[in-house]
Amino acid sequence: MSPIRKVAVAILSWNGRQHLETCLAALAAQQDPKVDWEILVLDNGSTDGTAAWMRERYGRDRRIRLIESPVNLGFCAGNNRLVAEAGADAVALLNNDTRPEPGWLGSLVEALASAPPDVAAVSGKIVDWAGERLDFGRGLMTFDGHAFQLDFRRPLASARVPAAGEELAFACGGNLLVRRASFLAAGGFDESYFAYLEDVDLGWRLWSGGERIVFAPGAAVRHRSSATSDLLGLYNRGFLFERNAFLTAYKNYEPGLWERIMPAVMLTLTSRTQVFLESNPGSETLRIDPYAGHIANTGRKASSPPPAAIELPPATTWEGFKVRWQGYGPREFLRRGLSKLGGPPAPPPIAGAEAPRLTDERTIAQFRALHWLLGHLDGAATTRAAVQSRRRRSDSEIFERFPLYLVPTYPGDVALFASPGFQAWLPESLPVVRTSLGEIMEMG
Repeated sequence: MSPIRKVAVAILSWNGRQHLETCLAALAAQQDPKVDWEILVLDNGSTDGTAAWMRERYGRDRRIRLIESPVNLGFCAGNNRLVAEAGADAVALLNNDTRPEPGWLGSLVEALASAPPDVAAVSGKIVDWAGERLDFGRGLMTFDGHAFQLDFRRPLASARVPAAGEELAFACGGNLLVRRASFLAAGGFDESYFAYLEDVDLGWRLWSGGERIVFAPGAAVRHRSSATSDLLGLYNRGFLFERNAFLTAYKNYEPGLWERIMPAVMLTLTSRTQVFLESNPGSETLRIDPYAGHIANTGRKASSPPPAAIELPPATTWEGFKVRWQGYGPREFLRRGLSKLGGPPAPPPIAGAEAPRLTDERTIAQFRALHWLLGHLDGAATTRAAVQSRRRRSDSEIFERFPLYLVPTYPGDVALFASPGFQAWLPESLPVVRTSLGEIMEMG
């Protein structure tokens, strides 16, 4: 592995000029990392005057380079562009809404330079703005491609922070140093993600490609959590989470294991969509079993024998009326009668019910994710083939180090994950840790 002679600090900024003022000032106060280094800032289609402010404030600073994009490329494509522009051996990815401690860059460089050659990246520690609670130390991945920050928002005194050099499944995309050659060889961030879970996906690809990721606790930054992501909107993020989680699972599970875990992944995605669908007006009509008395010959009691295949008596006779009333069921009988008379349509099968209408933003986000996935199956399959062609380490070896988690997160998850039907789809050979959100992070 080549030595680290130069490092580029890559900062992506979308309408975050106020954050850059603090972040760049903290970088100017960095202790000497003992390597040549520069700062690259991508103004990612901002409308808050970031580019003009950067030119005025830092136009003569030879260490800082401004790169501009007329549109928001997203976190993934934006950082890929910064890495491509960097003339460095390693790139430090840093969120613009952070304040790195004075020894941040030096700790990252020292950790990566002194690590074995198979270490592709080191991840730093992220704390809240007051420096009292943990933001990121270690990440956990669920069986379906989602992920969590262990002990997120817990006091540092009680949070489980990894030791120096301890292996991580993935590094946080807002505070890591990665060898540029390793990043590029692995394909960089998947630009179809736009944002979220791209660092989980990259970590899995680095590990399956035979490399490793370790922790550097001295490389600490303070973070204004969600300062930038809140600009996307809560429900837009829901779309990204669901879509990107599925892509992460689909692309990275090795052949043989993916086919066995896929039913549980699909069942979970379907269940969550169905539960959200229940929040929409008229959703009760979706629970109707049309063969439970709402169509012809299904209104009889369960104990009644099936009707013989005989010709019905004329409808104009009392016997014909009675047979049709009992056979069709009252609602179907009424619907047919009104149709023949040319009258208004029959009422919905459930009294007082209305036709389903999508109004819940969470439901819309779920369907948007499904729509995107179905429309991009071919591209995802091509990416999966490329990921698997680089595999040098099996998933079983990876999961021995980092077991997958089963965490009820969405409404309905507790009942789903506890059901025998769901558990039958989980491969017995796959190590899964069952836990709760409250055990993983600070709630409330």
